[in-house]
Amino acid sequence: MPVLRVNAAPHGPCLHLTNGPLRPALMSAARGTGPIIVMIHGYSYNPELPNHCPHRTLLRRDGAWLRQMGFGMGDPDEGLALGFGWNARGPVWRAARRARASGAQLGRVLRILHHAAPHRPIHLMSHSMGAEVALAALHVLPRGAVTRMLTMVPASYNSTADEALQTPAGRALEWINVASRENALFDLMYERLVTPPRRRDRVIGARLQAGNATTLRLDCPRTLDWLQRYGAQIAPPAARICHWSGYTRPGALGFYNRLLRDPARVPLSALQAPLPTSRTRWRLPLPGWQKAAT
Repeated sequence: MPVLRVNAAPHGPCLHLTNGPLRPALMSAARGTGPIIVMIHGYSYNPELPNHCPHRTLLRRDGAWLRQMGFGMGDPDEGLALGFGWNARGPVWRAARRARASGAQLGRVLRILHHAAPHRPIHLMSHSMGAEVALAALHVLPRGAVTRMLTMVPASYNSTADEALQTPAGRALEWINVASRENALFDLMYERLVTPPRRRDRVIGARLQAGNATTLRLDCPRTLDWLQRYGAQIAPPAARICHWSGYTRPGALGFYNRLLRDPARVPLSALQAPLPTSRTRWRLPLPGWQKAAT
């Protein structure tokens, strides 16, 4: 299973648990075939702490993300899994600042891979505050460096998204955003704890507006039914409050695997088709985008 583990560090991006040089490892990994899928964790992880290391849990070789995203299945063209770790512990507002700095380091890594293998599609996949890392990386990447970006309940602001989409890399990619009402409380907490770049800014949620982007509402039964025509078999919500259902929900990662590995079978234009949203059956103190969708 081709897996490369890279971390953001004070001196720049580095390989996980080795002092070996990064560039030769990237050049070697770029010689393979298949897509390069970059997996970025969210809040509470730190690759320098064994008990909180994402490479030992979420991004481990036999973990759900790698297995359900098609790695380790014996396919010679399964591609490269790049697990990117960063210090996401401590106060939320401090972790958010580190996320943006870590994104610049990720951008340096992806520039090397894209230059070495421009024919291989690079996809970004992030959860929660990992979206801040992914969006920051776009600012240092050339046009066409990223093919698709998948964000699961992103902990980031609309203005941050707008600025990233105006970069050369941002204008060229396809962005699939996953939102769900189960995450409403966490969106609210983020808005209360992290100062927005602009006054009256709101978390991305389901308000993403761009010609090269779409949002999938996994709390909407009609959306889940409609996605079945593209092979999705995603289970309905099992809890009112859950920050992790974007990838723990049965069938979710399997569908994301299809989105990133076979974009032609699930074109962005099809995912952008307007869908009626079902009425909510319960309420929480909701951020702006959640209130607007009620």
